[in-house]
Amino acid sequence: MAKWGQGDPRWIVEEREDGTNVNNWHWTERDATSWSKGKLRELLVGIAVENEAGRCEISELKQAEGEASCSSRKGKLIFFYEWNIKLGWKGIIKESGAKHKGLIEIPNLSEENEVDDTEVNVSKKKGDGNILKDLMKTAGTAKVREALGDYLKALKTEFTMGMILPTKAMATQELTVKRKLSETTLQIQASSPVALGVRIPTVALHMTELFDTAIEQLYRIFTVKDLVQKFSKSPAVLEAEKGRKFQMFDGNITGEYVELLTNKKIVMKWRCRNWPEEHYAIVALNFVPTLGQTELQLDCKGVPVCEEENMKFCWQKQHFEEIQGLLQLITLNG
Repeated sequence: MAKWGQGDPRWIVEEREDGTNVNNWHWTERDATSWSKGKLRELLVGIAVENEAGRCEISELKQAEGEASCSSRKGKLIFFYEWNIKLGWKGIIKESGAKHKGLIEIPNLSEENEVDDTEVNVSKKKGDGNILKDLMKTAGTAKVREALGDYLKALKTEFTMGMILPTKAMATQELTVKRKLSETTLQIQASSPVALGVRIPTVALHMTELFDTAIEQLYRIFTVKDLVQKFSKSPAVLEAEKGRKFQMFDGNITGEYVELLTNKKIVMKWRCRNWPEEHYAIVALNFVPTLGQTELQLDCKGVPVCEEENMKFCWQKQHFEEIQGLLQLITLNG
């Protein structure tokens, strides 16, 4: 029997404040079905091909039946997806101006098959226009498979962001490297006064997004726990009051509310789990009314230089785009 403190490190929980999923050992699962339907529509609808005879374009996603999910176990990601997809396409013959419509069917997009081997069937309504059908069967099919490949890449990167948490060893190693770099910089600048501690180079960000909703609704999405959990698709801990702390995305985002002006402004201390210890950015959200819509203005100061792109991705993909999707669902459900 192992002695106290000498057991399998995968089960040692006292080294993490929350003791949750240490070293990514435990099984976690995230449903990617809704996200996938939106991503497939984004990547497939609008695909266009053209030659000297005509031009075709995928005009709508008629059907996306199936499901997708991502699971994490022992620090590894496991993907499951199975889709039956139907697309509508339309085209025009340049010489005659004749217009035609048809279907593209993808009966089995799944992890069992490589994208290049995925079956893609092109059909056309009765009548002339086979020249357009041939264009879609060749150039069109190639572009569809390319888009399906982009979907799988996004599923394995964009959707899974934050599922594999940094272990203590990884964080310690990263902090050691940063300290060594800082020490080297301080030695080079030995002629200048040196302050205690490590100064982290940071950048400021400004982003805007227009939402087709009232200010009151958008403000609620950022301050009501249930709505935060819906757009983030993960557990959250929050109480939107000045001085209160919050956690989002399974604890990968933490911070504290600094200022709240109802339906006008939210200011937060904000950090990602893998940032240097105790380093926070200041995030300010300003809610600006427009004609029937709300513009959200994001100003962020103190983002570590090395995290600039990740920060932009986090807000654009995991906040703005997910909130847009949630608003659509709220509208549909009345």
